[in-house]
Amino acid sequence: MSLQAVLTNLLLPPLFLVLLTLAAGLLAWHRRFAAAPITVLSALGVLLLATPFVAGTLTVALESQVPRGRPTDTPPPSAIIVLGGEMAGGEAEPEPGPLTLERLRAAAALHRRTGLPLLVTGGVVGRGAPPVAELMAASLQADFGIPARWIEPCAADTRQNALFSAAMLRADEIGAAFVVSHAWHLPRALGAFARAGFPVTPAPVRRGDWPAGLAPDWVPRPDHLTQSWFALREWAGLLVYRLRDSG
Repeated sequence: MSLQAVLTNLLLPPLFLVLLTLAAGLLAWHRRFAAAPITVLSALGVLLLATPFVAGTLTVALESQVPRGRPTDTPPPSAIIVLGGEMAGGEAEPEPGPLTLERLRAAAALHRRTGLPLLVTGGVVGRGAPPVAELMAASLQADFGIPARWIEPCAADTRQNALFSAAMLRADEIGAAFVVSHAWHLPRALGAFARAGFPVTPAPVRRGDWPAGLAPDWVPRPDHLTQSWFALREWAGLLVYRLRDSG
């Protein structure tokens, strides 16, 4: 696991709040610190992040930034770019993870509607594992009966997904494409493609609705912690990309 991945896991809620609580407890143990306020606020933060209301609001606020349809100033797409996500351990060898499979399914449906060729992009995410793009290409062929025309196996993050995919398509004289990813991930991806100077049309996987704020929306559930973490990672990634690439 890279240092970037470790820091992302530790410095974003909910783990950051847990570490903060632990630190406050250790300081209180040595009678050097009044831990109660930090402990209470950290626990409250974890509970709120586990509610459908907070998780949904963080997610839909990202998804609402994705335009619907093709922007008027974007050329018609001539290919489909599928952004890799995670991988999972299979019985015999690694497989595309659930998020990656959702993207592949959406890309396969888009391919059948448009007839456009597919590019899969994603580098190595685990020691000794093959690039995610190779797993994606194998799944497209085996599970959907669709070959990937291009396999981009080197990208380590969304920024490189955009740069390397754009270079590969330009080499084949393709000047615009659909980009398939989850709606909450597309704001960062669209920004990366814009900075790469490559026109893309978003093809989002699932969009949510704003939480209504009813009583069930405030009942914490463990799975919503994961949703909140993904959303917070995207918000942090948007900030980092804009700061890093602004110059």
